[in-house]
Amino acid sequence: MDIAAASARPPVQWPGLDGVAERRFTMVVVGDVRIEVRAELPAVRFAELTADRLAYAPARAIVAGTAVNLARRAAGYFGHVAVLGRVGDDDFTPVIRRELRRLGVRDLLRVEHGAANGVAVMLRDRAAGGEPGVRLLIAEEDAPDRRLSASDVRHVSAAIGHADVLCVDGYALLSPVSRAALREAAAIARQAGAQVVFDVVPHDIDARLPVAEVLPMLSLADVVISEAPTLARLLGQVPPVGADAVRELLPSLDRLVPGRPLWLLRFGESSLECALAHQRDGLLLEYPTGYGDGVERAGFGDRLAVAELYWWLSVR
Repeated sequence: MDIAAASARPPVQWPGLDGVAERRFTMVVVGDVRIEVRAELPAVRFAELTADRLAYAPARAIVAGTAVNLARRAAGYFGHVAVLGRVGDDDFTPVIRRELRRLGVRDLLRVEHGAANGVAVMLRDRAAGGEPGVRLLIAEEDAPDRRLSASDVRHVSAAIGHADVLCVDGYALLSPVSRAALREAAAIARQAGAQVVFDVVPHDIDARLPVAEVLPMLSLADVVISEAPTLARLLGQVPPVGADAVRELLPSLDRLVPGRPLWLLRFGESSLECALAHQRDGLLLEYPTGYGDGVERAGFGDRLAVAELYWWLSVR
């Protein structure tokens, strides 16, 4: 399939959001690996809370984190998927490794002896007035993933070098140690000819880091995934509203980063309903993502991302 054919059939149509029969390509994911507790609070609005509250609601604990969440979806598309992250050595470690085996994902985990595994808590309150519930995500600050090192990356350099695509995300930029690890991984991948994918998260990264700290990773990326408002704020611009405003952002992105990265931009009412794929002097494709009423938001961004990456590797 070439770019012209791809433009006629965007990734939400082919390969689609539910996996493929022919799994191809090799992916290495670098990111957070944590135990996450998730709960939906159908009878509670955070804004209404004025005192302590006991709420009985659906809740579960899962193996999650940015690396595991993406790998879980990628396993339905890619022939080989591996996860690199730093974990602790407590009772959750065998649980994490067992979940990766269940998913068919290769374990490249680096164990920090004497450390507990990172924990995250995700709460979503009651929807109101046609708006989805508000998400509160609490991530343990001093988790092992913040100490993933360049040495950890070099230890698995062979796996990175044999991959078709390396996926990294901006949470690792928040720690100077894991920031160096991210750049090391991207440098190894680029030297080996793998595509480097950078997911610009957290979505308020512009409030946490100056653009100068984000730019080196953007410059190493072959594919950049981001909500369009996030990139606009990083550039000091007004967040775009609507497709025309997102297109007006593209020249600024092309000036920001050398080369010809593929920009996969999300936008819409909740920054997830629409996507625009853009590459300088090449592809410009806008498509609905399929997200809307009745579609579970948790995990949807990862579903979309792996479909887009499989599509891109197939057409480039």
